[in-house]
Amino acid sequence: MEVVGKIKKIDETKTYGASGFRKREMVVTTNEQYPQPIMMEFVQDKCDLLNKFKIGDDVKVSINLRGREWINPEGEAVYFNQIQGWRIEAIEEGSAIPPAAAPVAPVAKPSDDNNPDDLPF
Repeated sequence: MEVVGKIKKIDETKTYGASGFRKREMVVTTNEQYPQPIMMEFVQDKCDLLNKFKIGDDVKVSINLRGREWINPEGEAVYFNQIQGWRIEAIEEGSAIPPAAAPVAPVAKPSDDNNPDDLPF
C-alpha cells in the first residue's frame, strides 16, 4: 500500500528499552478532496530513511498495516492498529501527484432485444 501527500510533521528518533528499539513517527497529509493527516511510524533501521526529508516535502510512502490484540484486565479483547512505513520517495515538484481514485459511475448494460425501455426484472 502507498500513501501520497505532503509531510506535515517529522519527529525525532526515540529509543526504547534495554534492547535499543528505535521508532520515528511522521505525519503525511494526503492529496484528496478531503485531505487526511496520516500518522505512520518507521522502526529500527528504517528510521534513518527520514533524514533527507523535511516538512513540506511531497512524498510517496510505502506502508504495511499492522494489528494486534490485547486482553485487558477485565478479560476483554482490545485491538490496536499501526501504520509502518518501509520506503519513502520524494515526488519532484512540478510532477503530477496522483489524485485519489474517483468513484466510477455504473455502466448501463445494453438491451439484448429491440425495446430499450424493457427492464430486465
